[in-house]
Amino acid sequence: MAAYGTIGADELRDRLGEVDLFDVRGPAETDRGVIEGAELVPLHMVPLNVDRFRREKDVVIYCHSGARSAQACQFLIQQGVGNVYNLEGGILQWAGAGLPLVPPGE
Repeated sequence: MAAYGTIGADELRDRLGEVDLFDVRGPAETDRGVIEGAELVPLHMVPLNVDRFRREKDVVIYCHSGARSAQACQFLIQQGVGNVYNLEGGILQWAGAGLPLVPPGE
């Protein structure tokens, strides 16, 4: 069975325009800020939205620490979605590296 990949915060920063980005956190978490360009699909909604993840570009998924996004990545791989990557350390790693967050919808 295929496995999903991982991507670090610095690599994601350098590839933001080249990947499709998804945030699987809930609304209370995303209200505190998201990575610019992220589409919001809470983890519990991923199974109902599998086709949204079928993209030509690489798909990067993140959550708070990387655990829920890893679950989403594994599920999507099982559903036949390829080119899926988990942001290592989630938004904690992103923000910890001093990288910017924006309000959702920007």
